[in-house]
Amino acid sequence: MHSLLLDTGALVALLDRSEKTHKDCVEFLKQFRGDIFTTEPVLTEALYLLGPSVENQKTCISFILQGGTSLVPQSPDSLARAIRLMEKYNDIPMDFADATLVVLAEEAGIDDIFTLDYRGFRAYRIRGKKEFKIWPKSL
Repeated sequence: MHSLLLDTGALVALLDRSEKTHKDCVEFLKQFRGDIFTTEPVLTEALYLLGPSVENQKTCISFILQGGTSLVPQSPDSLARAIRLMEKYNDIPMDFADATLVVLAEEAGIDDIFTLDYRGFRAYRIRGKKEFKIWPKSL
């Protein structure tokens, strides 16, 4: 079975119809078959970007509760690795949510990512070597 990581921008675009990439992200997700994973910092960042509206935040949390993605918590080791990655990629810069996704990619062996952050995820490497496969490709 195929697995995919979900980044903040793609999550927000999926849920916010006013986002210019909303339709493209929805179409990509409709065609994807497999398991989708994200991290708690991605959820927090998405909730912030969706704004203070309880309805918007409820929609985001409901997406996760209804199985839209599996939420993976951080361990002390993954937090330490995230800090090292943020230091390594400080010129990009790499934020905490992105760092946790790279750590999850390393831990779970997943190199496919659903993101709108092409600049970051083209530069980041899994275990310092392997490139991410970025989806959707059409944007």
